[in-house]
Amino acid sequence: MGRPPLGIKPTLVRLSEEVRERIRDLVGEQGMAAFIREAVERELKRRERKEKG
Repeated sequence: MGRPPLGIKPTLVRLSEEVRERIRDLVGEQGMAAFIREAVERELKRRERKEKG
């Protein structure tokens, strides 16, 4: 693991074991953080579009 990109801060997110397993099955243990970041970004964009009308 290298140094995290600048401008990113660690954030604790609690997930059920079932959700963790589903993510891990799709992307592996090393891909979980990127998967979660991408999912959050997509949801933010979706909600922002919805809010604008």
